[in-house]
Amino acid sequence: MSVPEPAPAPPRPSQARVLLAALATLLLVAVAVGWAATRSDPQVEVDPSVTLASPGLLVRDTATGRLALVRPDGTRAQTGTSCARVAASAARAVCLRPDTAAPGTFTLDVLGPDLAVQRSLPVNGVPTRARVSADGRLVAWTVFVSGDSYTSSGFSTRTGILDLGTDVLSDSLEDYDLADAAGRRRPLPADANFWGVSFAADDNTFYATLATGPHFSLVQGDVASETVTVLADGVECPSLSPDGRRLVYKHRLPDATWRLEVYELSSGRRTRLAEPGTVDDQGAWLDDRTVAYAKLDPGTGSVDVWSVPADGSGTPTRLAASAESPSGLR
Repeated sequence: MSVPEPAPAPPRPSQARVLLAALATLLLVAVAVGWAATRSDPQVEVDPSVTLASPGLLVRDTATGRLALVRPDGTRAQTGTSCARVAASAARAVCLRPDTAAPGTFTLDVLGPDLAVQRSLPVNGVPTRARVSADGRLVAWTVFVSGDSYTSSGFSTRTGILDLGTDVLSDSLEDYDLADAAGRRRPLPADANFWGVSFAADDNTFYATLATGPHFSLVQGDVASETVTVLADGVECPSLSPDGRRLVYKHRLPDATWRLEVYELSSGRRTRLAEPGTVDDQGAWLDDRTVAYAKLDPGTGSVDVWSVPADGSGTPTRLAASAESPSGLR
């Protein structure tokens, strides 16, 4: 599938409404993340025994802003580490947090098994997504930024990838090229935005959302060649299953809400999951059969972590109250 060429004229009214609705939603999320990440955290009892090798579900506790472990028996243990967004795999985590030395700015920390910081770098924007490859070698992040967008709203997203094996940093996927099935390359449209990276097992292939014009496209990326190829339209925040065969993603509805679906890479088949509510999150696979995600309860304002079967059957199960950014630790 090819990406539409950059439009020579402003979007048609219907396209503009879709774009403005999307940007308004992103702005509200950015404001909420910024407030939650920079407010003062209450005192909590820290469990020093928690590591990234502990079994259970790693989450960001929304009441404290700290990382917490939800053990298999359902009990929760708090850590001393605060993050705005987190993702973990292979006893390594990426933590996007406020920079205490420069209020209003954020830092990316790479955490080791004991949650000690192994590497830090500044990020220009408000954190919204984070991911780690299955073996812990690659990390990715997405932030909201202002002042560099080609849209009238004045803000956009920026997504980067760091290879911890080679120390190669790609601080913006907007520097990549588009590639078609024959390998021909061309520059990205001027309004391109990326978010929601998910890595394959080869530490080179990744999947992400490319937004350009009214389209939210699923792309397959290649770190080595710095290219992306469009696979399908209408896919946001993809997350690759452990077996590498499927992607869970959020599908945008006309009313600017989202439903979770699964995309089969070999056939393009899409399956709506049994979660009936809107989910504005990048899902996380707990195994090849189960997807976890954070969902806002509009009645209470609480954000909780839920799970649902990946084949469209069953019903949602709440895994953790007042929590987000789930990562299964094995």
